[in-house]
Amino acid sequence: MNPPRPAAPRRSAAAPGRPAPPAAPPEPWSDKDLDRLQALLDRVPAPLTPLDLSALDGFLVGVILQPRPVPLSAWWPWVLDSEAGRSAPADYDGQGLLNLVQRRHRELKQAIAERQWFDPWVFELDDEASPSETVLPWVAGFALAADEFPALMGLDETQLTEPLAQLYMHLDPEDLEDADALLEEIESLEPPTDLSEAVESLVRASLLLADVSQPLPTRAAPRPGPRRGGPPRR
Repeated sequence: MNPPRPAAPRRSAAAPGRPAPPAAPPEPWSDKDLDRLQALLDRVPAPLTPLDLSALDGFLVGVILQPRPVPLSAWWPWVLDSEAGRSAPADYDGQGLLNLVQRRHRELKQAIAERQWFDPWVFELDDEASPSETVLPWVAGFALAADEFPALMGLDETQLTEPLAQLYMHLDPEDLEDADALLEEIESLEPPTDLSEAVESLVRASLLLADVSQPLPTRAAPRPGPRRGGPPRR
């Protein structure tokens, strides 16, 4: 089954020669919005196993950070079925879920493109959970995207190692096969002392990865104008 087709975005008319206005800040997510999104994920029919909210957020970041855009038809099945990316039944109506997921995708894409802070969907567990255990679902979602869409991981390893270590330090080392340089970098890192520090590292690592996979264009240095007057006096 193909994913529901999103509505085409409307483009505002701009006067010729004028730069496009800056994108409006995204509408904050309310508890009601998040509850509705979780309810729609819970309604995905078995045997599909959808991502939960935190894993979904990390997964979308992993998709967005690819050096080339990943089409919706490629990543949407993994939202519905995190185990195998299976297609939903023909009678499943996922349009409402798609609309909310694409809303989050758009705001994450905007934040990453502009190298702006974003609030990862990380939810506190019980009082005994460590910071790493709390952010693990988010990192697992990111790792799923990195595994299924390997273009990001195929970039320069020397540039990827530091930011990836900040994310994958929360995974079981046994899950990181043939990654000696990454494991060595992880061993050099101190674990986060609290959840705030762990969440900050998720954002920092994501933006560092964006610098590798989607480098911002550098502005050309201005050319010197013609020299006025005579030669300088000694």
